Amino acid sequence: MRLDTTYERDNYPIIVENGALNHLKSYVESYHTVILCVDDTVQASWSDKITSIAEETGARLKVLHGGESLKYLKHYETFVEGLLKEGVTRNTCLVAIGGGATGDFVGFVAATLLRGVDFIQVPTTILAHDSSVGGKVGINTKAGKNLIGAFHRPEAVLYDLDFLTTLPYSEILSGYGEVFKHALLNNVDQVNALMKAYPNQAQLKALHDMEKYLVLGIVTKLKIVVADEKESGLRKHLNLGHTFGHAFEYLYHIPHGQAILVGILYQMILSNEHLQANFDIQKYYQYLRRLDVPFQEMEQVNFESIYKLMLKDKKNTQAGVQMVLLKDYGEPITMTVEKLALKSAFLKLQSLIKEV
Repeated sequence: MRLDTTYERDNYPIIVENGALNHLKSYVESYHTVILCVDDTVQASWSDKITSIAEETGARLKVLHGGESLKYLKHYETFVEGLLKEGVTRNTCLVAIGGGATGDFVGFVAATLLRGVDFIQVPTTILAHDSSVGGKVGINTKAGKNLIGAFHRPEAVLYDLDFLTTLPYSEILSGYGEVFKHALLNNVDQVNALMKAYPNQAQLKALHDMEKYLVLGIVTKLKIVVADEKESGLRKHLNLGHTFGHAFEYLYHIPHGQAILVGILYQMILSNEHLQANFDIQKYYQYLRRLDVPFQEMEQVNFESIYKLMLKDKKNTQAGVQMVLLKDYGEPITMTVEKLALKSAFLKLQSLIKEV
């Protein structure tokens, strides 16, 4: 399947299919230099496929240590200095082959190298169906996640579904966090369909029909980012679960999407308290436990530690912590929430977990 962005200019295709990477040659033929920047885990599992594509396109191959630990200034400096020593020019195209962290890192390098070179996203995880679309790229700092970044659209997104066949369950669950988020931003029918399709860990691990839900997620995100590319309003809704989730992820090094699922439940509790929403917290908690979301880490979390990180969230204003809450399914609202309410929801979530 092919989707296309609908900006006023500089649009790009999103191809979602088995073997999508085979289209790469047609997108890089005009560049003087093409560099495949490959996550080391992907390289280990798919070396024959990557080598074949490198030979077909005449590309150089750079293997990166993947994961969030890549997204720091020390790695950025080393990588950029290496590229500059090799004599790259603005007629260079970087190809990010890996998960969301690889795409974020390589995209940020592309946005800043020589004041901007082109890049192509080749997501290899479920999670990256979200991060590869929309043009947000960035790296982390000691102060928090994704606090240095840019808006830099890719030339194309080639979502090769073949790569999903070697994902461990922890990565599948992490990706499902963003799939589930997109359903909540749409309507209750999509949420119920997901819960029916993937009622437990075994069914989710099988990935039956996942392509359908990935495309729905991409379409959902495209509608939002095309309307609000620079996150001035509507795009903030995509941060459902992220304000708390990012802090939880950063503190305990939990896979991104798994932390977002914890953040979604937290923000459901907050929505019930703050907006008089009517989410069945027990139902969703039990569902996410069946999927093996790491709630046990929450038992020892200190609210002040989480709160300090939430205060550094880049969506915040001088008024305080901004949260994306849900008045109902498909009805997100961004609002500032005071510390007392944040702590109350935190304690309710922690109490729920300790009851089990």
